[in-house]
Amino acid sequence: MSFAPDPRIEAASVFVADLPLCQVRLQDDRRWPWLVLMPRGENLVELADLSAEDRGRLIEEATRAGAVLRRLFDHVAKLNLGALGNIVPQLHVHVVGRWPGDPAWPGPVWGAGTAEPYGADLPAVVLRLQEAFRP
Repeated sequence: MSFAPDPRIEAASVFVADLPLCQVRLQDDRRWPWLVLMPRGENLVELADLSAEDRGRLIEEATRAGAVLRRLFDHVAKLNLGALGNIVPQLHVHVVGRWPGDPAWPGPVWGAGTAEPYGADLPAVVLRLQEAFRP
């Protein structure tokens, strides 16, 4: 099986970990703790392209990703999950930590202005996430 993240996702995010089904990536936008889960497989566009078992696994991995965000970023009050695919059709799920008063609250994070990269803080944030995803 060949797997590669869509170049647009790869350009806007950083590898964090491989879970049994998904590659986990950190969206490089310091405004929100934001993970992208990408099921590894060929020609995956819709949830229906996954087996029933893998759909269940995807939900479990998204739940785990949300738990990691809530544990590492104590200001997260709500998790947003999204699998839009209108711009990047490759199946991927966004797990975004939100809180009242965040830069887009209560609206969606999509279209909420230009991303603010982590810059010099990125390696430390990635390391914390990698440690949190270790079994």
